[in-house]
Amino acid sequence: MRSVTVGGLLAEKAAAHPDHEAVVYPDRGLRLSYEQFYERARRTARGFMGIGMKKGDHAAVWATNRPEWIEAQFATGLMGSVLVTVNTSYQKAELQYLLQQSESSTLILMESYKGTSYIDILYDIAPELKDAEPGNLQSEKLPHLKRVIVLGDNRYPGTYSWEEVAGAAESVSEAELDQQLASLDPSDVINMQYTSGTTGFPKGVMLTHSNIVNNGLNIAECMKLTKDDRMCIPVPFFHCFGCVLGILAAVNAGSTIVPVQEFDPEQVLDAVSKERCTALHGVPTMFIAELNHPDFASYDLTSLRTGIMAGSNCPIEVMKAVVNDMGASDITIAYGQTESSPVITQTRTDDPLDVRVSTVGRTLPNVEAKVVRPGTREEVPNGEQGELITRGYHVMRGYYNNAEETENAIDSDGWLYTGDLAVQDEHGYFSITGRLKDMIIRGGENIYPREIEEFLYQHPKILDVQIVGVPDEKYGEEIVAWIRLKEGESAEAEEIRDYCRGSISHFKIPRFITFCEEYPMTASGKIQKYKLKQESIALKEEQSR
Repeated sequence: MRSVTVGGLLAEKAAAHPDHEAVVYPDRGLRLSYEQFYERARRTARGFMGIGMKKGDHAAVWATNRPEWIEAQFATGLMGSVLVTVNTSYQKAELQYLLQQSESSTLILMESYKGTSYIDILYDIAPELKDAEPGNLQSEKLPHLKRVIVLGDNRYPGTYSWEEVAGAAESVSEAELDQQLASLDPSDVINMQYTSGTTGFPKGVMLTHSNIVNNGLNIAECMKLTKDDRMCIPVPFFHCFGCVLGILAAVNAGSTIVPVQEFDPEQVLDAVSKERCTALHGVPTMFIAELNHPDFASYDLTSLRTGIMAGSNCPIEVMKAVVNDMGASDITIAYGQTESSPVITQTRTDDPLDVRVSTVGRTLPNVEAKVVRPGTREEVPNGEQGELITRGYHVMRGYYNNAEETENAIDSDGWLYTGDLAVQDEHGYFSITGRLKDMIIRGGENIYPREIEEFLYQHPKILDVQIVGVPDEKYGEEIVAWIRLKEGESAEAEEIRDYCRGSISHFKIPRFITFCEEYPMTASGKIQKYKLKQESIALKEEQSR
């Protein structure tokens, strides 16, 4: 166990091997040594302080895997503001909720993504920004938000540019930053990740320096990472997968980070080939896209050794192809959730292939996990299914401003209840067998039916809606909406999807929609979702023809 802050970790690595490559963006021609990257992170930290950001303030980042994202992660780690990660697929309603609930006082955003103007969305929520002095926003809907920083070449009213933040560093001395860094404690919250819940809207998971630094360290050790490794990271930084399993695991080992800004299978293959990457991360759908790229055979992937496949169930055939066709003989599987920083269990590089494809491995060092009868603390025998619970340094501080949900998730003895069904074998390996929750995992994205249901309830024609997931070969699961319309109303499936577009993330929009008169119910009046799921499988087959 390390007792070090995120900023302190980077300082250590810069001192240990200053000239070793830390961050490489092949498509941008950007190469930074650990010393150069540390100096950039320090300048950004001083810039943050120069525009008024303080220790404990919440700073939201809404951007893809740009260099500024990593700078912001370590700059906040040096000066103590809490980094709040924002899903790049978010639309207006989701962004407004997150900024309100997180009480973020700073928002760092890129101009647009996949045809969605982030700037327009922000001005729509906070029109006062257009007439505001930078750093002094007074917004009715976002009362906590004061500072907006835009990543890009264009200038926008009421905002700072990234260059202006760098310029503000001149007003803060190196000694002042050192003093600020020395005041930070590894037990301080430094990162907030938003994750949905079965009870409704996303919850802010509070993670400390100690949570994520040590989780990154353990992950790196499971992969046997060293400073000679070069890790390609095409998974989004706003997920724990990107910023902990990726960035922090690599920095713990002093490895080189090779990000892909926005996932594209050709760019990934090109980066691995040209930069001689030894490690590659991804959700199964990413690996499938890479393996099936028409020019796959033309790329030299002989440098690959390890990596992580996670985010959803990893198909055995895909794992075998990654080992045999990509050459990543030491590929690992990791399992966890945001509330556990996030990894609970991971396979090791020397585990037999059949173990690596059929289980999610053993617990990380200093992590406890056991399988209990749902609703109890009673441990079940090996081989019997129950709920996986976990305890250790990796368990979150709690949900931000949500004591009730925190108490529901973590008991008085510190055990985190994952809501996932699992089986443990006699050797300590776990297999995930299902979910107590109704959560749908589509292409590595966790989707909670209640959130989509709550949104669709607002449609003027909809009386009731139930969301379920069905198995899908490409994405793991797809979303099915069962809709009851109000009396006298009629609607088409595309009309419902159009209602969703621009308000909720594209991956939450139901792929299959059916209209019905009633739902299967129990005698006590509860909807039998498992029956809807059974009917949905048949519906999917019919609509896919």
